[in-house]
Amino acid sequence: MDTAEEGRIYKCLFTGSVSSLLTLPLDMLSTENLLADCLQGCFVVTCTLCAFISLVWLREQIVHGGAPIWLEHAAPPFNAAGHPQNEAPAGGNGAENVAADQPANPPAENAVVGENPDAQDDQAEEEEEDNEEEDDAGVEDAADANNGAQDDMNWNALEWDRAAEELTWERMLGLDGSLVFLEHVFWVVSLNTLFILVFAFCPYHIGHFSLVGLGFEEHVQASHFEGLITTIVGYILLAITLIICHGLATLVKFHRSRRLLGVCYIVVKVSLLVVVEIGVFPLICGWWLDICSLEMFDATLKDRELSFQSAPGTTMFLHWLVGMVYVFYFASFILLLREVLRPGVLWFLRNLNDPDFNPVQEMIHLPIYRHLRRFILSVIVFGSIVLLMLWLPIRIIKSLLPHFLPYNVMLYSDAPVSELSLELLLLQVVLPALLEQGHTRQWLKGLVRAWTVTAGYLLDLHSYLLGDQEENENSANQQVNNNQHARNNNAIPVVGEGLHAAHQAILQQGGPVGFQPYRRPLNFPLRIFLLIVFMCITLLIASLICLTLPVFAGRWLMSFWTGTAKIHELYTAACGLYVCWLSIRAVTVLVAWMPQGRRVIFQKVKEWSLMIMKTLIVAVLLAGVVPLLLGLLFELVIVAPLRVPLDQTPLFYPWQDWALGVLHAKIIAAITLMGPQWWLKTVIEQVYANGIRNIDLHYIIRKLAAPVISVLLLSLCVPYVIASGIVPLLGVTAEMQNLVHRRIYPFLLMVVILMGILSFQVRQFKRLYEHIKNDKYLVGQRLVNYERKSGKQGTSPPPPQSSQE
Repeated sequence: MDTAEEGRIYKCLFTGSVSSLLTLPLDMLSTENLLADCLQGCFVVTCTLCAFISLVWLREQIVHGGAPIWLEHAAPPFNAAGHPQNEAPAGGNGAENVAADQPANPPAENAVVGENPDAQDDQAEEEEEDNEEEDDAGVEDAADANNGAQDDMNWNALEWDRAAEELTWERMLGLDGSLVFLEHVFWVVSLNTLFILVFAFCPYHIGHFSLVGLGFEEHVQASHFEGLITTIVGYILLAITLIICHGLATLVKFHRSRRLLGVCYIVVKVSLLVVVEIGVFPLICGWWLDICSLEMFDATLKDRELSFQSAPGTTMFLHWLVGMVYVFYFASFILLLREVLRPGVLWFLRNLNDPDFNPVQEMIHLPIYRHLRRFILSVIVFGSIVLLMLWLPIRIIKSLLPHFLPYNVMLYSDAPVSELSLELLLLQVVLPALLEQGHTRQWLKGLVRAWTVTAGYLLDLHSYLLGDQEENENSANQQVNNNQHARNNNAIPVVGEGLHAAHQAILQQGGPVGFQPYRRPLNFPLRIFLLIVFMCITLLIASLICLTLPVFAGRWLMSFWTGTAKIHELYTAACGLYVCWLSIRAVTVLVAWMPQGRRVIFQKVKEWSLMIMKTLIVAVLLAGVVPLLLGLLFELVIVAPLRVPLDQTPLFYPWQDWALGVLHAKIIAAITLMGPQWWLKTVIEQVYANGIRNIDLHYIIRKLAAPVISVLLLSLCVPYVIASGIVPLLGVTAEMQNLVHRRIYPFLLMVVILMGILSFQVRQFKRLYEHIKNDKYLVGQRLVNYERKSGKQGTSPPPPQSSQE
């Protein structure tokens, strides 16, 4: 009921009518649309809880990492680009920040330290001038800020522990005879309502009135995301208002109000930046990928517009998902490049593995214009790579191979396999199976290293790309000395002591992390330009191979099975990828075995043949039979009752059921591995630990395949036997037989879920009963040694005490 009330309060606030406010008490007691209101209320409460946890975590980041300098001092948050109070905290946490003032080839003695001492000297001089100009009010402001920070840190853990001890299960459920739980419900509803009012209602209406006043209301309504866009606009206007109020409070020297407004501005700023980084940027990448690949699928922008008009939410989510996958694999490739290249080559990209890298601290300390510049540069870089590796290869393929494109991805109504199931299968099974293989990663790393060595020797950039061993050792020793010198220079903290000063010292470090010196050849800028051109040509050729070779191989292999019939390109691409991977793997294995002799090769081939036979048997059982049964059971329990009316006959497609069953099996296996310890988790962990080379066919069939297949077969057969064999014997009508036959699977599922919930609640109430009984009547506990009694106790002699008596 609590969640239903939250959902109804949320709808009442955003209805915008007086009548909804007047009828709110009656609506909260109504039973109409109870399930929908409960689901909406659960979503609202979940969002409220996540936002509250995020606010607490952000407060901890500000307390431990330190607030920005403009918040500690009396400077406004929107200073000029050259002001030291913005440049000091922005000085070195991201590599892109250092890159603006870093030369292409700094000297070895300045490679690690950079320009940090001069910047610190200038900052110290400017701070001395500011301190001379400060009056007594400024001193009081700093004291108030420090006292506020100390008040935030000085909290008593014992009081929180005592409050946690008082909050027990019986008090929350009202089983102790009190009505405290009603007070808890009232406070939860009140706080959630206040949270919705402050963080959703006010920003939404601020943005709504602003858009109506500017005349952009029709454009926002045409986007199909009116609420989201209006709320974001409201938060942007709220952030601008907080900046202006912070500046006014600084001018009139309202110190506490200035600090409060500054903290509110930081919260709004970090929230908006998170939305941009996680939501907007992947969405832009996904749409740009789709636009650049239209010719590959013989589609137009009109088709995408129609799909967006028909299902805007699904379209935006799919584009966001594709953009996230693209960003993830791009970041993974950058991490692989860092393992090959010399430290310092990729100084313009942030190192995600750097222990000092903290994106939240960057969001707190760096000004907005730095984030805006970084966002624009990221969009340009990612968009250019898409043009280079997708749009340009498609144009080349269409000119050289006119009949190769477009890919056949048309979805027909009578198709046995849906496009969505195949895309999910490709993204969740095929690509991870290929990319998570250690051999694939090692091959890619070897190719990158070979290309780097070749480019280095051709352009005389070997020292720049890979470094020299002797210079690396000298640089390591010199880096230790320079770091000690930098620590001595940073001995006096700028803002405060403790963690705050340490974090500021990290932020003010100059020079790329782990930079190694290199030998600079003649015409160095020209060689770098030729290196970039060579890299672009290589990426273009690699993209051409990846877009043509797997699909061509898959089409050729599928033609032996299906003839001239057109097949979905996901089939051909997946088949071609696996064939190419297996071919490369076989070649590498044979090359590794060649020096060992013919006898060893025959022995290895025999062992691998036996292992492949076992693997095929296990694959047929675990990747064929189990997903098919699981997908068919899901179709009977969930899909058919929801999509097919009672007067129609459902049609089942085995291929589609198998494809969805693979995804379901993967999800169930992941949940099982994350859950508590039981027999299925133990067996899966043992099979995974054995691997393919030490595969135990008897153990897998006896412990994993047979029990799982038996349970799935019983789940499929028992309801069918009841509906088709037992119910007709009872003499019921044909309509009732059809109803039982179609609804017995979801009914039995509800019975099983209900029995599980009841057994769980019975165990919980038993534990609660034992806990209450121990609290009321338990006096103490004593450890007693357990001594096993012998079976011949009756014939044993009496104890010494009885004999003495």
